[in-house]
Amino acid sequence: MLQRIREGSQGWVAKMIVGAIIVTFALFGAESLVGVFTSGSDDVATVNGEPIKRQAVELQVQRGIRSGQVPPEQERELRAQVIDQMITTELLDQYAEEGGMHLSDAQIDQLIVSRPEFQDSEGNFSQELFSNRLASAGYTPLSFRRELRRDMKRQQLQQGVALSTFVLPGEAERLQALQNQTRDFRYASLTADDLEAPVEVTESDMQAYYEAHQDQYQRPEQVKVSYVVLNQQDVAQDVDVDEQQLRDAYAAEREDAPREVAHVMVDYGDERSRDEAMARIEEAQGQLAEGADFADVAAEYSDDATTANKGGNLGVINRGFFGDAFDDAAFSLDEGQVSSVVDSGDGLHLIKVTDIDMPSFDEQRDELAEQVRLDNSRDAFNERAQQLEDRSYAADDLHSVADELGLDVQTSDWVSADSAEGVLAEPGMMDAAFSEDVLENGYNSDVIELDDQRRAVLRVVDHREATTLSLDEVSERVREATREVKTREALEARAERLVASLRNGDAVSLDWQQVDDATRRGDAAPDPVLRQAFRLPHPNDGQTYGHAMTDAGVAIIELTQVRDGDAEEAGNSARMAERLRAQAAIQGLTESLREDAEIERD
Repeated sequence: MLQRIREGSQGWVAKMIVGAIIVTFALFGAESLVGVFTSGSDDVATVNGEPIKRQAVELQVQRGIRSGQVPPEQERELRAQVIDQMITTELLDQYAEEGGMHLSDAQIDQLIVSRPEFQDSEGNFSQELFSNRLASAGYTPLSFRRELRRDMKRQQLQQGVALSTFVLPGEAERLQALQNQTRDFRYASLTADDLEAPVEVTESDMQAYYEAHQDQYQRPEQVKVSYVVLNQQDVAQDVDVDEQQLRDAYAAEREDAPREVAHVMVDYGDERSRDEAMARIEEAQGQLAEGADFADVAAEYSDDATTANKGGNLGVINRGFFGDAFDDAAFSLDEGQVSSVVDSGDGLHLIKVTDIDMPSFDEQRDELAEQVRLDNSRDAFNERAQQLEDRSYAADDLHSVADELGLDVQTSDWVSADSAEGVLAEPGMMDAAFSEDVLENGYNSDVIELDDQRRAVLRVVDHREATTLSLDEVSERVREATREVKTREALEARAERLVASLRNGDAVSLDWQQVDDATRRGDAAPDPVLRQAFRLPHPNDGQTYGHAMTDAGVAIIELTQVRDGDAEEAGNSARMAERLRAQAAIQGLTESLREDAEIERD
């Protein structure tokens, strides 16, 4: 039995570790969504009949631009890349679905509740943290679960393909030499202050930019809603509890509380029969009845070599870990008590509870009172929920319903299906707001079950269609975006002129910063500068020049020397080469899927 216990424990720990790793990939691999005005009413492409929405594309494009990773003038190229990537993602999702890859709701729940990002200071899952952090990333709980499920299945597919690849030693050595290569270069940064004159933004410039980027300035369909929430915790405040109910609740919790146990185990089945094992454990039981110390009895009689000399101590256990027979005995004991003989199927046990991991009754009193009130208020809550359903169905407004049931009516500002926050962001709320009965016919919604303790009803009080905002409404945003584009264009043009002068041998006055022995993974220069320095061709008897756009402006680069790296230790590069091979395998899969797919671009 003990071996099975250890195997079960190791399997459980392994599953938790793997779960943590996978969900880390999922959370940081899945793209966060950022709020931006878009209509989302048009499809930019279809993949085997499945649409890719313009709204989803624009969210990703704006995220790239606002993060500073992509300059505004490259927006068109970025949009094309985003659409292409979303087509690839849809193909992989469809392939995973057709292959039968599946994650249950319970698995998704476990991934979510196990993340530290969603846990409070005591390590418990916090619904408030979960909701707030999703909202800050632009997710609703439903959209997050949907993206997490899709991303997890995609990860499974890609990891399966990746594990089928290998790399040759010669490839690893060559890659190691390239990876360890060092370069000497210098660079000079140019910002808007280095322009001969600040760029001027005219009305015609703004008009041209606005016309070329109208899809960035769209407002989605929006509603204003009023809503009421019936909360069982509010109902429970009017429920009285007595002392005996609190003590009964404490006793019930104590029965299932984690507890520290020790045991004496006598095996049977191989070297001894069950009758022989029973005779031996009854002898141990007799020793305990005569007052012998449990630790001494365990040392003399127990066949569990791991615990026999440690007082038989198995540590803290929870229900479900050691099997029904063991659990039923252990969790029926109070602290200090010893069980009768327990048969686990291949061994006999005497079990002693040495400690119960639970606060005292007085420490638990407030928490117990709250839980008892909730338990006692269930019928009253269900009755109120039924009243809410009956009255909201028959009423022509929401205020009369709220008055009858003593609820507060909340009213939102303008909100779209993807920009809801707080209660409105919870599953079912915005679906109800944009349903035909509520939006078009003006009815109260059905009662929405937010969770076990909350019910909600909402009503649309105002509505406006999706539209493109006028230039006057977004003039400041357009002016700033136009200025950024023109500034970067002016800086890039100036950099190209300076690079041409340097190549011609002309004297150019710049504030150079020298970088020696730079590596690809170093931090001696801004990332765009470092990447461009390693893209430039070798300087043959001279210098090689180039430029790179940076967050602050543009940098001019002069490469002076390249030194090959050491290729002797190729372990790291072998792993890198394997990753490259894996990427190639995944790319091959996606290309094959594209060839067989029906893809239409609008």
